Amino acid sequence: MRTIFLFQESSSLPYTLRKRLPRKLPKRRNDVYVNMKTDFRAQLARCQKLLEGGGHREICVHGLGLAINRAINIALQLQASSQGALQLAANTSTVELVDDLEPEDPDEAGEPMTRTRNNSAIHIKVFYPDAQ
Repeated sequence: MRTIFLFQESSSLPYTLRKRLPRKLPKRRNDVYVNMKTDFRAQLARCQKLLEGGGHREICVHGLGLAINRAINIALQLQASSQGALQLAANTSTVELVDDLEPEDPDEAGEPMTRTRNNSAIHIKVFYPDAQ
C-alpha cells in the first residue's frame, strides 16, 4: 500500500492507495497472463508445456504494464527454441484500471474515492503456421 496526499480546500488528507486487479480477458486454456511476481523460467516452461505437451497449436501471451517486456521476451524465447517453427502476431491495447483511495484515518472528513487510469497491454499470439 502507498500513502498519497490529496489536496482539497487547503488541507492535505493522507489516503491509502489500493490497486484493484485489472479486468481480465476471458480465460481460455491456452491463455497465459504474464506478471512480474512469478519466476520467468516458470512462466516460460508453462508456455512450452502448453505448446508441446498440451496439444495446443497456439497460445496467447498477455502482458500488462511492466510485464510487457517479459511477455515479449517469453514469446521470443519460444520462437527461438522452436528453431523458427513458431510464428508471432502481436497486438497492443490500452486497459482502464481502477484504484481505490481510502482515508488512513476514518474519523477525518475524507471519504473513500476511486481513480481511473490507463495502462498499456500486449497480446501475443504464438502459433505453428498451417503447413501448405
